[in-house]
Amino acid sequence: MSLYERLSEHVRAAFPAIYVQTHEPEDALSEIARLCRDQQWSLASWDVDRGLRVGAQNAAADAGGGGGGGADPVAALKAVSAMATSDGTAVLVLVNFHRFLQSAEVAQALANQAALGKQNRTFLICLAPVVQVPPELEKLFVHLAHDLPDRDQLLEIARGVASEPGELPEDQAMAALLDASAGLTRWQAENAFSLSLVRHGRLSPQVMWELKAQTLKASGLLTLHRGGETFDDLGGLAALKAFCSRALTPPPPSSPRSALAKPRGILLLGVPGTGKSAFAKALGSETGRPTLVLDVGALMGGLVGSTERNTRDALRIADAMSPCILYCDEIEKALSGSGGGQSDSGVAARLFGALLSWLSDHESDVFFVATANDISKLPPEFARSERFDGVWFLDLPATSEKQQIWAMYQRTFQIAQQQQRPADGEWTGAEIRACCRLAALLDLPLVDAARHVVPVAVTAAESVQRLRAWAGGRCLDATRGGIYTVEAPTPPTSRKVSRPSAN
Repeated sequence: MSLYERLSEHVRAAFPAIYVQTHEPEDALSEIARLCRDQQWSLASWDVDRGLRVGAQNAAADAGGGGGGGADPVAALKAVSAMATSDGTAVLVLVNFHRFLQSAEVAQALANQAALGKQNRTFLICLAPVVQVPPELEKLFVHLAHDLPDRDQLLEIARGVASEPGELPEDQAMAALLDASAGLTRWQAENAFSLSLVRHGRLSPQVMWELKAQTLKASGLLTLHRGGETFDDLGGLAALKAFCSRALTPPPPSSPRSALAKPRGILLLGVPGTGKSAFAKALGSETGRPTLVLDVGALMGGLVGSTERNTRDALRIADAMSPCILYCDEIEKALSGSGGGQSDSGVAARLFGALLSWLSDHESDVFFVATANDISKLPPEFARSERFDGVWFLDLPATSEKQQIWAMYQRTFQIAQQQQRPADGEWTGAEIRACCRLAALLDLPLVDAARHVVPVAVTAAESVQRLRAWAGGRCLDATRGGIYTVEAPTPPTSRKVSRPSAN
């Protein structure tokens, strides 16, 4: 539902104070102006620079000719009552008003006006990029979000910028351009399209990705991974690769697949160094989706409510950029305090609750990939069905997988394939890579370089065995498919002891 439709409903339902979170106040103001023209409502807007302006175009008069108010927010709030009529509706839009709500005078004037608005049908709409409402006003406001542009709106912007023949891509190239533009504001998209024309003479997704990466990095909540890793760079994990490739492949138009059958995500549990993070990064390139890296630690804010706001913002950006991969590494470290008993005043619990709600309810095509080394630190409800498509266990690679991994990294580090390889019975893929890298770095044979590698299965043997025991019967096997089972240890062979005869 568009902002136009939601505002129309709330004004007709007589919500006197509406808080719209937006990073594009001018575009939101245009939507409100269009709504007021269609409904024949009186409209005024106020900001600290231009003061009070009235009229459907918000440019008819300044503070002197539009009923007063100037740059004083309290005066502007009081002036809206003069706009009330016996048979009409009046709307006052307050731009970037979050900076004034912490003032006692402003907060009281707004509360008084909201109470009057129910009677004389005068409505206050605050536009702000963040939600910062003092406690005394929290129950007065209804909160709405001004959504980022969808693909149809982005296409309209692209056609407005690229007006010459040959500047606008077609068919699959246009789909790639719109995918790259998803998640940008209207202003950012228009600037990126213009920059692409200057650089390339046509609209190119490359510029969109560049601007998007800068925007995400500046937010501090998400980063965009644009590596070139593929499944060919990752040995083993055949069942996991096949599952994700099939789940993320769009069905043909003639497919009977239900629209509700959308992939949700996976939880990867395993021994450190078995390729969990590498798989998550390769999945995006393999399926043609951007990979967003979510830093849960960065969501933790120092101010009350900032963690919840950061979480909502990060997930909203991910929804806007769908289809995409949302990747969170070692999630148990960030959510380990969500069960209570911690000294974070419940911040981890609220973050966990917001993430759980999104995992269950989101309808966007965002595939969530979480990795964990110790699932015992996560609440049990986190991994239940319909939050993830499956919980996969990545064990130490099998012998055949290790042969693939050795060959791959020997090619990477230009080591002869005929070199003798060290005993690798307890090694992970990360340790095989480390051995090959050290052999190239120190100019040593692989067998000698192996003396510098201590496997995690040795340094943390108890933890590895405990992890395997937990995964048995509970997780899917990333290598063979089906339910993961713990292999029983091979019993020691009995040895006959010869005894001398009594004679």
